[in-house]
Amino acid sequence: MKKKKVEYGKYGYFFILPFFLVFFVFQLYPLIYTFYLSFVEYYQIKLGKFQGPNFNGLKNYVMVLATTKGSGKNLEVVSWFDTMTVKTIGNTLKIWVLNFIPQILLALLLASWFTDTVVKLKGQGAFKIMMFMPNIITASSIAVLFYSLFNANGPIAMMLRNAHIIGQKYDFMESPGGTIGLIAFMQFWMWYGNSMIVLIAGILGISPSLYEAAMVDGANSKQQFFKITLPLLKPIIQYNLVTSAIGGLQMYDIPSLFNVDQSFNGKPNYASETITMWIKSLGFTSKDYGKAAASSIILFLVTMVISIVFFAVTKDRQPKQKHAVIR
Repeated sequence: MKKKKVEYGKYGYFFILPFFLVFFVFQLYPLIYTFYLSFVEYYQIKLGKFQGPNFNGLKNYVMVLATTKGSGKNLEVVSWFDTMTVKTIGNTLKIWVLNFIPQILLALLLASWFTDTVVKLKGQGAFKIMMFMPNIITASSIAVLFYSLFNANGPIAMMLRNAHIIGQKYDFMESPGGTIGLIAFMQFWMWYGNSMIVLIAGILGISPSLYEAAMVDGANSKQQFFKITLPLLKPIIQYNLVTSAIGGLQMYDIPSLFNVDQSFNGKPNYASETITMWIKSLGFTSKDYGKAAASSIILFLVTMVISIVFFAVTKDRQPKQKHAVIR
């Protein structure tokens, strides 16, 4: 009599089941529900009473992308792309670009230095810890710290005035450029260490024999970086680009705590208002869930387009083979 074979593989499904339950409940279902809400009219009329949900097609998208007048069937577009949704997406992109470009460049430079076999920097562990440390500090602490340092009566602001670097009446908190610049710097300062660690891991994964062969051929550190490291690091750079775009376009914590008014709107005059802050304002303050969902989907589409562009720019391209012409 043959013994019944025990299939242990089926027990693996029990171990991965919690992940799928959490994913469906907290990620997939909210995503599908957000798509649904973006096509319906659903907002609060008065406390405890809501209008809808009533299907209204693309009207939510029109209202968040264009200035309109009238309502219902009489809805007319006055001007396109002159709304808070568009403005806050522009603010978010501006802050993200200002922090990401120096972040990836500095991370690449530091990663190449720390992995260079010729330079051999001493005390690398201490330097890596110090550079990664801002990523461990909570965003709220950083926002409060920088506000204390750079507000009108802050020590750094006063020092810059005394050194005549800025004007006596200049206030970072009342300047759109000053506020956006400080938020971008905080984002850069928090995340460049994380990008550096990821890039270092990618460089250490490259075969040392390639560098040894290049050194035998007389290649210097600069040539090794541009001819070996950078091309083979493309998948890691691609990962950094895409994750930075996803995280950067969803930035909320620092802008929402750094320089806001009593209603938690970005100052001055919405210059530091990000798209996630505006979505939160639509969904939790105005209680207009249809417009909030439509703005969320637009953010999703912008992020997807940027990610696709990054994938297209960083993908490996095979050289075209020239076929011999037979005469």
